[in-house]
Amino acid sequence: MSLSFVTLGVGDAFSALRYSSCLALEAEGQVLLLDCPHPIRKMMREASLSSGVALDVDRVSGLILTHLHADHSSGVEGLGYFSFFVLKRKMQLLAHPDVTHRLWDGHLAAGMEDLIRKPGGEPQHHGFDDYFEPPLPLSTDAPVRFGPFSIESRMTYHHVPTTALRIRAGGRCLGYSADTAYDEGLIAWLAEADLVVHETNYGVHTPYEKLAALPAPLRAKMRLIHYPDDFDLEASNIEPLVQGRRYTV
Repeated sequence: MSLSFVTLGVGDAFSALRYSSCLALEAEGQVLLLDCPHPIRKMMREASLSSGVALDVDRVSGLILTHLHADHSSGVEGLGYFSFFVLKRKMQLLAHPDVTHRLWDGHLAAGMEDLIRKPGGEPQHHGFDDYFEPPLPLSTDAPVRFGPFSIESRMTYHHVPTTALRIRAGGRCLGYSADTAYDEGLIAWLAEADLVVHETNYGVHTPYEKLAALPAPLRAKMRLIHYPDDFDLEASNIEPLVQGRRYTV
């Protein structure tokens, strides 16, 4: 079965028009989330209706986190709670150790470490391992296997530890820049993929003009994500991803 993905969101942290950037990858019937903004279940439901691909937490085998900015990770608490309370199972996270280093203490613990298990009871202390399987560490040195997916990582230039990805399944490869300043070395690394999804935005991100100047063959297999609300979709010479659409790599 081929490698495909549904775009759950294509916007940036400040978007008033679109959900934050997030993909649902699928191969051999397994779904792998790539980042997890809030409200993740609503994002999956709406994308299911528009794409025709059934998506909900019960289909998610694992979650890759590229970094801990809220527009990429604010839905992890809800995903963990839904798995814990409704599905009665632990969610599997995949991330580079530099990303998971502060995931619990610096991000999730404030909302998840104290939990009342029954009405009238006292809060009980919980830890990461109560909600999630031990994180599967991604590596910048070697591919990491997860089900049908083989995942390679490369650090990007961003405010916090962030990983770009090359994900292989079904004989195809998807390159994903994650959040990053323009980096020629990263572009070359991603260019080995069959399809490249690259961010574009202001600040410490990648200017559209830099991507628009890349060679035509590379631009032809590149798609844009994480673009701002004022991005001119019609004028772009690189195809922007459309929220809620399914793509085959």
